[in-house]
Amino acid sequence: MLRAGIVGLPNVGKSTLFNALVANAKAEAANFPFCTIEPNVGVVSVPDERLEVLAKISKSQKIVPTRIEFVDIAGLVKGASKGEGLGNQFLANIREVDAIVHVVRCFDNDDIIHVSGSVDPVRDIEVINLELSLADLSQIEKRIERVRKQAKKEKTAQVELEILEKISAVLNEGKSVRQMELTEEEAEIIKPLGLLTNKPIIYATNVSEDDLAEGNEWVEAVKQFAIAESAKVVVVSAQVESELVELSEDDKQDFLESLGVTEGGLQSLIKATYELLGLRTYLTTGETETRAWTIVAGMKAPQAAGVIHTDFERGFIRAETVTYKDLVNCGSMNAAKEKGLVRSEGKEYIVQEGDVMLFRFNV
Repeated sequence: MLRAGIVGLPNVGKSTLFNALVANAKAEAANFPFCTIEPNVGVVSVPDERLEVLAKISKSQKIVPTRIEFVDIAGLVKGASKGEGLGNQFLANIREVDAIVHVVRCFDNDDIIHVSGSVDPVRDIEVINLELSLADLSQIEKRIERVRKQAKKEKTAQVELEILEKISAVLNEGKSVRQMELTEEEAEIIKPLGLLTNKPIIYATNVSEDDLAEGNEWVEAVKQFAIAESAKVVVVSAQVESELVELSEDDKQDFLESLGVTEGGLQSLIKATYELLGLRTYLTTGETETRAWTIVAGMKAPQAAGVIHTDFERGFIRAETVTYKDLVNCGSMNAAKEKGLVRSEGKEYIVQEGDVMLFRFNV
């Protein structure tokens, strides 16, 4: 299961957001720095309205959505790369996740302490990004020392040294590794380093309920900042989300509509995180269950089958495939077959988002 780490300065709403995200999780949320020391972990379902529709068509007994793991990592501070505020421990936690959700404060509230004394989300982003860059730079420099000795004798080490020196120059300019255009070979060479600034990132702008629909000038500033990194920005209100947890589905919708939005910020955040990781969903449906399966974009049919069970990949014969839209329009799998819309796909077929599939295999 893929993991997304929630990071940010202390008291920006990370743990409040996490509690709402996971609903049943009990991450501590308190108004002082470092109240979160050990990372809290929760598994959340990826919202997918297609599952309900398919379940009705197939008269499924249960629905199983795909999931992502979120990790609430303690607040970072200036100097974290040198160990300030338990920084080494927190940076190690970030190294273990696949993507970063960076929560930034875009609301004003005199009752909630801001570690820098004022609200300035771009400044806050730069503080954390600098610490992540410094941590990467320290790691790169140590690696360069080791590889430089090997490069005198080994050609592979020479190639790695060139890449490391290129990355070092970029980090020294205050940029992140994810802003670089790396070749597949270069990306593969540095992958074991787990560089913090190479992880895909979403900026979650935490606003008051009054600004949830339209955002505010702080949100706009974050959006402008994110363009340079090709990063995603999602507007959320941790306070609103914490209130939604207590409401029934009907009351939730009424509350959101009263705020001028149709979907909660957390739903947008979960979907955006899923897309950020380059993930796709294919679906299976029948009387027993309707289920969403997570694959990486570009995966071929046998690999996608292997997500269900390794035997499916090993003994793959073919995949009976229909698009979600065609199946819904036809009203049943049999009707889709009669219209010739169910295709027989082989080993080279690249699975598409929303494919509804039935695998034939023999082991």
